[in-house]
Amino acid sequence: MDRYAEFLYRALAIESLADLLARDQHSWADTLPGEARTLLDGLRHGDMKRWLAPLNDLPRLQNIEIVLEQAAVELKCTPPPDASQMQQVQRALEELKPWRKGPYRFFGTDVDTEWRSNLKWERLAEHIELRDRNILDVGCANGYFSWRMLGAGARMVVGIDPSWLFVVQFLLIRHYAQQARAPGNIYLLPFRLEHLPSNLEYFDTVFSMGVLYHRRSPFDHLIELKQCLRPGGELVLETLVIPEDYGEVLVPRDRYARMRNVWFLPSSKVLCAWLARVGFIDIELIDESLTTAREQRRTEWLKSQSLEDNLDPGDPSLTVEGYPAPRRALILARRPT
Repeated sequence: MDRYAEFLYRALAIESLADLLARDQHSWADTLPGEARTLLDGLRHGDMKRWLAPLNDLPRLQNIEIVLEQAAVELKCTPPPDASQMQQVQRALEELKPWRKGPYRFFGTDVDTEWRSNLKWERLAEHIELRDRNILDVGCANGYFSWRMLGAGARMVVGIDPSWLFVVQFLLIRHYAQQARAPGNIYLLPFRLEHLPSNLEYFDTVFSMGVLYHRRSPFDHLIELKQCLRPGGELVLETLVIPEDYGEVLVPRDRYARMRNVWFLPSSKVLCAWLARVGFIDIELIDESLTTAREQRRTEWLKSQSLEDNLDPGDPSLTVEGYPAPRRALILARRPT
């Protein structure tokens, strides 16, 4: 591997995750290191050098603490960083824009991300139990929800996301979280769901939030999620849906809210039927709500278009294409034992 691939292999703690899997006597422990090396050997991203440079310059800080049980995932230290040290941290944060999922607070600097993801977490948290569970977070972005899962008592969280910017953002947080001795074990693999072994049957809980509508075959995605769960394991599914009075399934002709890669938007009722069709049981809709500018908006950490730019300026109940404005459903389901 070249030096960037070797650095990422170590920073992502692939061997540590493989050791945990081996302790659980799971066969993925044997194949994961080779799969990761193969993927990293093929890494050719023009921004990787720019993104990784400030990580190598992060200051050494003392007595670091990570706080995971509040809206902003927060890193603190005693004594606080001096002006020169904070400048180095802020340089890394600026270099890794845009920050979409959060919020975060780095030693007193607030990163007001595009999504106030804590609001989604608050709608969900009272309905799930994560203590001592092994969790897969599919499409985890920079890992905000993964950190909140760890704060809720998870034994291990494995996030997967193929976006390299999100991977490096996660590594910035993990750099200091390791020194803080964060509870539990947390990893992010730059994988897609289809990169995982088939019939994995390992995780107690699988999260898929904001992924399903990007998949050309929603049924295949639901089956793949089910195969990652141990028998009796729980799925947490969050995705865009349409109002029932609009129809059963929306297939955008081109774009939806200016997003090109949106394929299927079912009603919540149809989505529950899809889950039943692929074999899930105990299916429960726990929330359905419109996405508002309180939750998703432009900030200084994301200067490009956000929710309000993608709605009809004359009628915000519609997207710019004339479809129903984004609404999201949260559904729990279980794989049979």
